[in-house]
Amino acid sequence: MKDISQSINKVDNDEKISGKAKYVADIKMEGMLHALTLRATIAKGEIVEIIYPKLPEGYFVVDYKDIPGKNIVKVIFDDMPIFTTGKITYLHEPIALLIGPDKFLVNELLKQVKVTYKEEKPLFDWVDSVIHYEFKKGEGFKPKKGDIIIEKSYETSYQEQLYIETQGMIGYMEDNEKITLVGSIQCPYYVKNALVQALDVEDKLVRVIQATVGGAFGGKEEFPSLIACQLAVAVKKIKKPIRLIYEREEDILSTTKRHPSKTTLKALMRNDKIISLAVKVGLDGGANIGLSGVVLSRALIASSGAYTIDNLDVQGDVFRTNTVPNGAFRGFGAPQMMFAIEMFVDHVAKKIGKDPFKFRVEHLAKQGDYTSTMGLYRDPILLEDMINKAMEVSDYKTKRKLFDQKDSYKGIGMSIFFHGCGFTGSGEKNHIKAKVKLKKQGDSVEILIAAVDMGQGVKTSFRKLVAHILDIEIERVIFNNPDTDYVSDSGPTVASRTMMIVGGIVARCAKEMKERFSEENFIVEKVYEQPSYIEFDEATFTGDAYPAYSWGVNVVEVEVDPVTYQVKLHKTWSVYDVGKAIDERMVYGQADGGLAQGLAYGYLEVMNHKDGKIMQKNMTDYIIPTAMDMPPMETYLFDNPYAYGPYGAKGVGELSLVGGAPAVAKAIEQAIKRQVYKIPVTPEYIMELVNNGKD
Repeated sequence: MKDISQSINKVDNDEKISGKAKYVADIKMEGMLHALTLRATIAKGEIVEIIYPKLPEGYFVVDYKDIPGKNIVKVIFDDMPIFTTGKITYLHEPIALLIGPDKFLVNELLKQVKVTYKEEKPLFDWVDSVIHYEFKKGEGFKPKKGDIIIEKSYETSYQEQLYIETQGMIGYMEDNEKITLVGSIQCPYYVKNALVQALDVEDKLVRVIQATVGGAFGGKEEFPSLIACQLAVAVKKIKKPIRLIYEREEDILSTTKRHPSKTTLKALMRNDKIISLAVKVGLDGGANIGLSGVVLSRALIASSGAYTIDNLDVQGDVFRTNTVPNGAFRGFGAPQMMFAIEMFVDHVAKKIGKDPFKFRVEHLAKQGDYTSTMGLYRDPILLEDMINKAMEVSDYKTKRKLFDQKDSYKGIGMSIFFHGCGFTGSGEKNHIKAKVKLKKQGDSVEILIAAVDMGQGVKTSFRKLVAHILDIEIERVIFNNPDTDYVSDSGPTVASRTMMIVGGIVARCAKEMKERFSEENFIVEKVYEQPSYIEFDEATFTGDAYPAYSWGVNVVEVEVDPVTYQVKLHKTWSVYDVGKAIDERMVYGQADGGLAQGLAYGYLEVMNHKDGKIMQKNMTDYIIPTAMDMPPMETYLFDNPYAYGPYGAKGVGELSLVGGAPAVAKAIEQAIKRQVYKIPVTPEYIMELVNNGKD
């Protein structure tokens, strides 16, 4: 039998390359209406009056008064209204939908709506903490006489997911009662549960179907539930098919981003070793809390990075501001924290006169160490071998010494990092409770799960997994886009859980099916079984936060133009432990794409707001890397199978983004001989650092 890692062609290559794949915008229905969103033009205040133009026959307004159930999007916190009832908390907050058969006329009518506001002073400073978490490890942060304390602060800004396909959904009625939504989504059951609450109907009266998805990166985790609720309410009222698809500017201005962060780190030093670390993290949640609490907890759990520090005092806050709400984005809090801790450990070493590389290696986490939350690193940690491999292929030591010369304007940086796989703590067992079905009918086997292929290759990897276990041709395995009328709730396609968690259940189903394969038609159904060692107290942040960890090392070589301060990437080298690759080429694809996003987060992607308005509203203003910006990328995989993952697979999707920003920031540091404290490291920031002299 072939090695499961051996690559095959993606099963959806043909339909995507040929243009046959149907995205939401490609779906046409007879009598379909078009919806556009009326949005607030102030950041904070109240609506005094709305005057709509005279609507032609067949045109409608839908707002909060049309919602049969709760005017709240079901996420974690009940604080995101489907439509505002009059209170405005951020610019572009949705007020109503205008709907009609002619999209051009709907747009003209939208321009004629007159909204009068009672404006209030918006809050943009980070002072209104709506979530506070804290925990300690060991004795916390308790300095003694003679200890050295080193303190530094770091900042990260917004990052926009910028999926190629914008947010979009189509809604229609079945049998004059049941409401069906077809959308570009990551989490079909998140959407379904939100609809049941908003419409106040039985579960069976709502159906959610995933269309082909043109990218997501977390941006289609919680946000589509908002669009879905708005659209479902409209369909219930008008009883016609309706389509709501965002234009690019609307998408950027009104959808969730990566949380800006501010992190202060204090190291308590004794005998040239970090004895204790105090961490304070602040995240800008925007106007609604949404998933911000979970993003914060991820960041805090990652506070000691890939290092073992025996004593921690960790605190974090989510701040509410009158800005666009922030939410899920690949990495989910870890990129902000990994940037801070990776830069800090280097800066501490330089401060005490030690070689930063040796200093970091001395603090590396090892199997058997306690994690930040007093869980255990139970599985082998291959970091030293991975670092040696990265150094060998990149010639790191030679280049580091060479680029240290004055006016070289070249630099090479290394980041060392991890990512926790799956939901935090007992989230999988207590909240998600994933269910999987495998159906044998005739000669074929169908996978009935809610996992979404958004470009990462799930349609291929899951079919390959089942075919491999059953020892049948992949063509005999069926895996259609999820439809909640037919598939089990296997949980959302997020948190680096899809292959490790859902794939693990699918593999168990397939193994049972193999034993019964001579039977004609039957279904095997299984639920997630959490490893017995997972015990995590969410209130105190104590225990095993994740069942497994994936690990990575990134090396980036750059050159900075001494006149323009433009950064040019020369090459990257990456080494990852993802357990076992179910398909090597797909993992390499994830590695390249994730690193591109991580690098761009570190030096290229600028996004900020002025008085609550996002200043980069399209692909001209918001710069992401093109093929011309990305250098040659070398990636190496280390096998380190995880016992509970299918064939030993762990999480892949988020890991490759996490280390990009600190690696490129460290390379730029060496090139300009200045220390970096915020990202992105733009030419303007480099100029500021150079002109201000050395740290």
